[in-house]
Amino acid sequence: MRALLLALALAMLTAAAQGQSDPVFKIDFSNPGLTPSHWVLEFHPDGSGHFRSERGDAPNQDPKLMQAPDIDRDVHVSPKFAEHAFEVAQHHRFFRSDCESHLKVAFQGTKKLSYSGPKGEGSCEFNYSKDSDIQSLGDSLVAVATTIIEGVRLETLLQHDPLGLDQEIQNVKEAAADGRAQQICSIRPILERLSEDPAVLERVRKRAKALLAHADQ
Repeated sequence: MRALLLALALAMLTAAAQGQSDPVFKIDFSNPGLTPSHWVLEFHPDGSGHFRSERGDAPNQDPKLMQAPDIDRDVHVSPKFAEHAFEVAQHHRFFRSDCESHLKVAFQGTKKLSYSGPKGEGSCEFNYSKDSDIQSLGDSLVAVATTIIEGVRLETLLQHDPLGLDQEIQNVKEAAADGRAQQICSIRPILERLSEDPAVLERVRKRAKALLAHADQ
């Protein structure tokens, strides 16, 4: 009996140690002029992660656009995308240096990139980065957040205004085409629901299927 208890205790300690050493990449974004005004996306090397957002107090610039509610949910990006983010973190000493350009450019939102894991930890904050890799990664992460937020809008419209799905999913399709929305795989569940729901417009089902076809790219 004592041996069994010792084995269980050892297993729990090992699991805890592994959990503590699992690398985490995080971006913390804030811009009081946008809705949502603040969001945080974090993920592990396998792509599993979490997203949460807060609407803030910015006025709705487009009354016709249904705003997404506050979000707090598990999400998943592709392992390839996650791998790239961790590679950038490692290449830049886990963000243990200044990554702000200090140039007079338009305010795009404060982005704080962070890494924590067995190799150390660090973070840097910027509006516009002097490093092209970090700036590009920041843009991509904002595009992932855009996808997640759009996915929640689709869920809300499906529940409260199904006719509004027609324009919204067209917006997602256009954003995915020009790169403003990335990692469509992160909203796969709602796209699958829409593609199979006979109660929504046929155009919506077709657009959902078209987005799903590129979800793993």
